[in-house]
Amino acid sequence: MFDALADRLESAWKKLRGQDKISEANIKEALREVRRALLEADANLQVVKEFVSEVEKKALGAEVIAGVRPDQQFIKIVHDELVEVMGEANVPLAHADTAPTIVLMAGLQGTGKTTASAKLALHLRKLERSCMLVATDVYRPAAIDQLLALGQQINIPVFEMGSDADPVEIARQGVERARTEGVDTVIIDTAGRLQIDQDMMAELARIKETVQPNETLLVVDAMTGQEAATLTRTFHDQIGITGAILTKMDGDSRGGAALSVRQISGQPIKFIGVGEKVEALQPFYPDRMASRILGMGDVLTLVEKAQEEVDLADAEKMQEKILTAKFDFTDFLKQMRLLKNMGSLGGLLKMIPGMGKISSEQLEQGEVQLKRAESMINSMTMEERRDPDLLSGSPSRRRRVARGSGYTESDVGKLVSDFQRMRSMMQQMGQGGFPGMPGMPSMGGGGRSPQPGWRGYPGAGQPKKKKKEKKRKGFGTL
Repeated sequence: MFDALADRLESAWKKLRGQDKISEANIKEALREVRRALLEADANLQVVKEFVSEVEKKALGAEVIAGVRPDQQFIKIVHDELVEVMGEANVPLAHADTAPTIVLMAGLQGTGKTTASAKLALHLRKLERSCMLVATDVYRPAAIDQLLALGQQINIPVFEMGSDADPVEIARQGVERARTEGVDTVIIDTAGRLQIDQDMMAELARIKETVQPNETLLVVDAMTGQEAATLTRTFHDQIGITGAILTKMDGDSRGGAALSVRQISGQPIKFIGVGEKVEALQPFYPDRMASRILGMGDVLTLVEKAQEEVDLADAEKMQEKILTAKFDFTDFLKQMRLLKNMGSLGGLLKMIPGMGKISSEQLEQGEVQLKRAESMINSMTMEERRDPDLLSGSPSRRRRVARGSGYTESDVGKLVSDFQRMRSMMQQMGQGGFPGMPGMPSMGGGGRSPQPGWRGYPGAGQPKKKKKEKKRKGFGTL
């Protein structure tokens, strides 16, 4: 999401390393790198000027803190300024005193507005707020069908009156239906255009006047960069919005939209879309986003994702299995599927501090290794999954699993031996020991050259290779 921006900012910190304090002389080059980084991220020019000016003022006025290097102090100043520019705190969705809470979704065509409506409904349902979706986009072909399909997928009712009805009337009757049925929140999906036009704005204004929404959220494509901020301001001036949802933040967006929207439009970013799945919507926290931009990870969001997916009773059972070395292939498969439910491997790893520098090539290799392991485990019998020793002591069993998964017998043997080593290490760590973290081979590398695995999963446990092998692809440096 912010890889290019983070790399650029890294150059700024390097300018201050080795200095004994921040001064007007040594900060100029660092500030030039920060300015260049933000402009390349497609942040608004005015925002960049004000940002750099504030950072310079605060950096030169900062007191020297004992034990803190100038580059570390500068990073802290940039982090705090990023938080301020993006809004300082999360702005939660409104909740009306008398139900239903009405949320009006606006935006141009192609920004993901209909999908964002369904994502928001699912997010609210996780907060135990009942929802109803209202389809008022009667212009775009299949827009109503798309919302109906999404509603069915997440088990949220959709109110629609077909493509021949008046959008204002659909919105009015949808709100009345929700009020009659005691629904907590109504989300109204409106029509978009390829560009802002007066007909679109007039219709939005009529719907807004009729239903009197508690929230009017503009859905903006983050990949439009600083244009996202300009668009938000235009909608706010003409319609009056209460916040924005930035979509496609997992794509090739350079970060400029997240940095510009609040400052230019004056309206907060309330949610971000981080994937195509209907679960991929997150509340926007400026401090967490600033940490991601600076490559510091985002542990809080990672914990929240885990809490959504992990059952406490299951976690306690898993802990007991680890302590008694009874963690088996079925448990491992369950953990892999849990990871998939939480999102992409790359997205998760980049939330962990220190993992921001993982290359896309390494991430791709890690995904491949996990798929290989899953394929081999799926070819095992339930008995073999529960007792990996059966496979380690039986070449015929390994050959059968290899044929079923499309890999070699040595691949299966490698997976089993790596798994047993990992299980032993997990048991020692769980009992208070720390056996050290040796190098990490692959999850089933077989006769091919070893591919480093992911720490803590099959693939951990072999001695380190010679220095010349450090350039190998995979997760060997993690």
